[in-house]
Amino acid sequence: MAESPAPHPLSRRRVLGSMAAAAVGTPIALGQLTSGATPASAASRAAAAQLLWHPDPSGDGLKAFEGIEADRGGAHPDRKYVIVEDGDHYRFNIWKDDRDTTGGGDRQRTESKGMVQGGSTVKMRDGETWSLSYEMFMPTSLHGTSKFTHIFQTKTPVDNGGPYITLDLGRSGSTETLRARAYANSGSPDIASTNLAPLRNKWITIEWTFTVGSNGKAACVVRNGTGSGAPVAVQGSMSNVKMPDQDDYQRPKWGIYRSVESASSDILDTYLLFRNFRASKS
Repeated sequence: MAESPAPHPLSRRRVLGSMAAAAVGTPIALGQLTSGATPASAASRAAAAQLLWHPDPSGDGLKAFEGIEADRGGAHPDRKYVIVEDGDHYRFNIWKDDRDTTGGGDRQRTESKGMVQGGSTVKMRDGETWSLSYEMFMPTSLHGTSKFTHIFQTKTPVDNGGPYITLDLGRSGSTETLRARAYANSGSPDIASTNLAPLRNKWITIEWTFTVGSNGKAACVVRNGTGSGAPVAVQGSMSNVKMPDQDDYQRPKWGIYRSVESASSDILDTYLLFRNFRASKS
């Protein structure tokens, strides 16, 4: 029988589909907002934009992505790494003994890459402004770490360049953080950062806005809940962000990609849930 990470605190779920797969920026705004703040959300901006990616898990399944990167060495063919649960969300599983084929055994990954709508790849290119939004569920077993843990990143397929933008789970002592970062800029500065603990074991909303280019822009809003009225946990934006298309395109990735060189107490069998993916071009 295939192993499974510890059960999540939601109701027992029925799997409907599965696939084992293998520079310094200038901050414009950064910081915590009160629940009364009402910044323009990615969803409202998208209303006036062209919605180009809106996968339905039950209908599109894993065809919503260009591919899945997990167990690329084929060490655990019995494990289900990325699956559709209950027809409305994606579940990304990872085990503490997983190892990726890169890094000489120092890392592991369960990630999806790219956006596909109706069989065509959706591409973010230089000079374009995009809004990406999705809802995400992080369990207690998914920890912030002293080394890297990316749960979102953008890269360029042509040269595997990047990551350029990341959403990270970090740790400083006993404090765990959720950090949106301009990762390819000098020092990988935070675009926005907040305490991780209040955002666990519930559906939250992540909203990104990108202007792609060597001197691009990036903004992130994290909502502690779902819907446009959910309170803002943190938001920030930054200019002079390095995220060029490298004459190809910026490709987003979702899932868990982490170093195993952090404390062993932070590298557990765990999972990450996503739903309501949207991508719009202004």
